[in-house]
Amino acid sequence: MATKFRPVLEKLVRDANLEGAVLTTADGLPVEAVLPAGMSEERLAAMSAAILSLGERAVFELEKGALEQITVKSEKGYVIVTGIGDEAVLTVMAPEDAKLGLLYLEIRKAANELAKLL
Repeated sequence: MATKFRPVLEKLVRDANLEGAVLTTADGLPVEAVLPAGMSEERLAAMSAAILSLGERAVFELEKGALEQITVKSEKGYVIVTGIGDEAVLTVMAPEDAKLGLLYLEIRKAANELAKLL
């Protein structure tokens, strides 16, 4: 069943040419996802929360302020994890040829829209 968050995720995936996006709770439960067939939103949600938690711990220990975003780069693309307040996490998957500056801008816009709906 689609939620009120789905149109925001669909627009982000379409406009930023993403492979997928998932919105999860801060503790790793999936809220809404736009993912390729066969990809588990539950698994991606749990990994996203774990990545965000480790990132938050790292910036705390290194005294770098509040965590905004984590970018994981691999040979086949990017996974970008963005916290939305203390309540939610937005994770996107982008191809290796993604224009990161534009992608970060689109993610920020979508995160702001999602925050208003939370």
